[in-house]
Amino acid sequence: MIDRLGGGRDAILAHNARAWDRLAATGAALARPAADAAFADPLGWLDGAGRPWLPPRLDGLEVLCLAAGGGKHGPLYAAAGGRVTVLDISPAMLELDRAVARERKIDLAIVQGSMDDLGMLAAERFDVVIHPVSTCYLPDVGRVFREVARVTRAGGLYVSQHKAPASLQATLEPNASGRYEMHFPATPPGPLPPGPPSRLREPGTHEFIHSLTALVGGICAAGFVIEDVSEPDHTQPAAGVGSFAHRASFLPPYVRVLARRVAGGPGAAAVGSAGPIVLVE
Repeated sequence: MIDRLGGGRDAILAHNARAWDRLAATGAALARPAADAAFADPLGWLDGAGRPWLPPRLDGLEVLCLAAGGGKHGPLYAAAGGRVTVLDISPAMLELDRAVARERKIDLAIVQGSMDDLGMLAAERFDVVIHPVSTCYLPDVGRVFREVARVTRAGGLYVSQHKAPASLQATLEPNASGRYEMHFPATPPGPLPPGPPSRLREPGTHEFIHSLTALVGGICAAGFVIEDVSEPDHTQPAAGVGSFAHRASFLPPYVRVLARRVAGGPGAAAVGSAGPIVLVE
């Protein structure tokens, strides 16, 4: 796919890598390492959204934190007992993981790369794949899910979170009546145009809208079965009009998916048919 700015996949990857390097350099909210309190109970912090999806223990499990640099997910999963590999496209975000690992004496394997090309990772390697919000930064999510399926052991779990398509389609700010309008089509031809500063959009990045068919259907088509879906609740009573929480009461910003790798499903020739657990978040 070609974006309307004249670049293909490689140009999009390079653009977003530079954008996240800048966000890391400026200490943006999503580029801040985990706080001390999170390390006191890492598994509780990671799986504390009211719908526990993670195994009760991660000891000895191979965990892939995918597109998850920033000094948060990787170090916390390692502190919870996992053998963790962190992959991210941004060198600066990965440097935050290195710094936290040094400070807390945590073992992490750190790999620079794109979530849609995991060729450097062996098939059936991971018991848990954790995938924070990031599929919006690529135009083709099907390729991402096929790569995740290849490196996930059969029977493993894939926990992923995505920007909800309706949220990305809508205006960031309310109209005069305090309501939000659908502003973009469900399948625009390229990345979204830049928007005003917001918790919902990362400045300087190219972001793409992906339908629920592409997200949930794409995970199934890659060889997973869906075990649960949730829309994390970011609402607050009496939230001010135009605030993040107010908008979330109309348009949940994220969708979170729990999936399990199917033995003998699509991609089984590459992935194999036996193994433990995989989780992505």
